[in-house]
Amino acid sequence: MASAFDRIKSDIDANDIVLFMKGTPGMPQCGFSATVVHILDHMGVKYKGVNVLADPEIRQGIKDFSNWPTIPQLYVKGEFVGGCDIIREMFESGELRPFMEEKGIKAEAP
Repeated sequence: MASAFDRIKSDIDANDIVLFMKGTPGMPQCGFSATVVHILDHMGVKYKGVNVLADPEIRQGIKDFSNWPTIPQLYVKGEFVGGCDIIREMFESGELRPFMEEKGIKAEAP
């Protein structure tokens, strides 16, 4: 079986947007994950949710991978963007949509 690092890298490489979160996009298991899911869903972007609660190796591995201590973590086109506070601030300030568009991600919602 591939290491947690290899599985994390594979998910990030294979998907334009990956959200490492507690729970799933359909059923977030923490308020911070729910906030980021709500923002991404509101924007209408397609993303892969990875439930860190389902795999302790991934839960710790993503923190080591990004050198970021908290979950959720958002990756766009291979780049670590941040956690809930950063994503919320980018969304509220109007920076998130242009950031996504620069990366070639088309947000469907206005």
